[in-house]
Amino acid sequence: MTMSTDADIIEYFPDLYDYGIQEFDSFHEKTRQDIFRLLRIQWWPTQALRLRTDITVINTNVEMDDTLITESQFTRAAVFHCLAYYILPQLSKFEPDGDRFAEMMEYFKNRFTEEFDLVIKDGVEYDFDEDGTVEDAEKAPQRFLRLVR
Repeated sequence: MTMSTDADIIEYFPDLYDYGIQEFDSFHEKTRQDIFRLLRIQWWPTQALRLRTDITVINTNVEMDDTLITESQFTRAAVFHCLAYYILPQLSKFEPDGDRFAEMMEYFKNRFTEEFDLVIKDGVEYDFDEDGTVEDAEKAPQRFLRLVR
């Protein structure tokens, strides 16, 4: 399963097929793995701590299970990541003065960071109790009334 599809990418970059790249499947999977890696680094440590200290949670497994995350909430972030890190670098000439694709890479990198942060702040949908549905309580925002410096 992928977080994004070719149709999602074409929505943000309609003339992409004109540049000779016709297939993005491997890029989608790499992007998916990159996003899960970022979640393990930036989001999961707080959730694992919450699981360890909450006595009402029976499952105290401290490893993140990728299958319990609602991947569709990351579609826009996945599109921006795929464009910035996998597709546009193939088109750029990496000249010292820059080119159109290098500028687009920077733009989509910034958009990816913004979108990823918004999803984390809004609350990542993770099925903690593994019942097949994500309730509102399982969409916990990143901060839990703690001072973060």
